[in-house]
Amino acid sequence: MTSKLDDFRRHRTTMNERIAGIDHLGIKRFFNLDTAAYKDGALDAKTKELLGLTASAVLRCNDCIDYHLIQCVDAGWSDAELHDALNVALIVGGSIVIPHLRHAVETIDTLRAEKMG
Repeated sequence: MTSKLDDFRRHRTTMNERIAGIDHLGIKRFFNLDTAAYKDGALDAKTKELLGLTASAVLRCNDCIDYHLIQCVDAGWSDAELHDALNVALIVGGSIVIPHLRHAVETIDTLRAEKMG
């Protein structure tokens, strides 16, 4: 049985491959810029992913939340650290972030279950 997270991963990969095949310089530049932004710099990549998670929650993008949670869990952030970052997003974004907080907690649970299974 596949999870919503499996469906997300599959769709993201398929569509990113499709977009990579589009011969548009601006799109290619943006994707390269996005990739480069999360590499080690003055801040390490692990911290940048946590920042990406927080920003994604404030911006209310569940696809972005899922992507950054996958990266954050792979980078080794604990549930307590993820919850703390999501609390910052809740404070910054207000109560409209609550549905996205629910989504994030469900995704964290799914990712942890995957790691155990």
